Amino acid sequence: MTDDIKDHVGSLEKGLAVIAAFDGATPRLNVAQAARKTGLTRASARRYLLTLARLGYAESNGRQFQLTPRVLRLGYAYLSSTPLPKIAQPIVDQIGERTGEVASLAALENDEVVFLGHSTTRRLVSASTSVGLRFSAHCTALGRVILAAQSEADVARFLADLQPEKLTPHTRTSVTDIHAAIIQAGRDGFSVSDQELEIGLRSIAVPVSDSHGRVKLGLAVSLQAGRMSVADMIANILPVLRAGRAELETML
Repeated sequence: MTDDIKDHVGSLEKGLAVIAAFDGATPRLNVAQAARKTGLTRASARRYLLTLARLGYAESNGRQFQLTPRVLRLGYAYLSSTPLPKIAQPIVDQIGERTGEVASLAALENDEVVFLGHSTTRRLVSASTSVGLRFSAHCTALGRVILAAQSEADVARFLADLQPEKLTPHTRTSVTDIHAAIIQAGRDGFSVSDQELEIGLRSIAVPVSDSHGRVKLGLAVSLQAGRMSVADMIANILPVLRAGRAELETML
């Protein structure tokens, strides 16, 4: 038995999988749905749901379960224990101030982009940039710029496992097209998502490197499509993103 297997706690893994099964599309789950989404048996899913309810992380109406605000403690534990959000927030706010649009910081986790912060701009663009939200990397500018900096093997694994969902008429769903967009992002050093995630939402993103040259983060600006063309975003917003990126990289 290797140390990795010996030190692996399967029950914790399954409990976290049950929490992760709740999302915007399925904020409430019954036992059968939780079992289907996690691959657990119904009996196991029921035990984990009841345990979460007993601990205060979920509540039930007798038929369905939903998460409670107590789950936010798990996310706050990350935000309060890592310096990244505090370091990056002034820069993200500065980008938002200079562009007049919503700036965001995100990380790549497996095949998804997770938003870690956004500017405190008054302009409301979309709920799709809220902290903690995650989206498939294939349809976001942030996902493509971060993926473009990963190894060919990692990108190949991402594409092999991908089951792209067509979120809008503009969303790329062909693996060949998605791969081409990732390659293009690597060549250009930036990527644009033009209403691929949400109709009316346009985003431009750049990768952010740490002190070892590894790219795990990205900075982006999102705006309403009617406010600015893609060409104008590249001309006016990209330089601001690159300046913010240069400042942030000196701190990582």
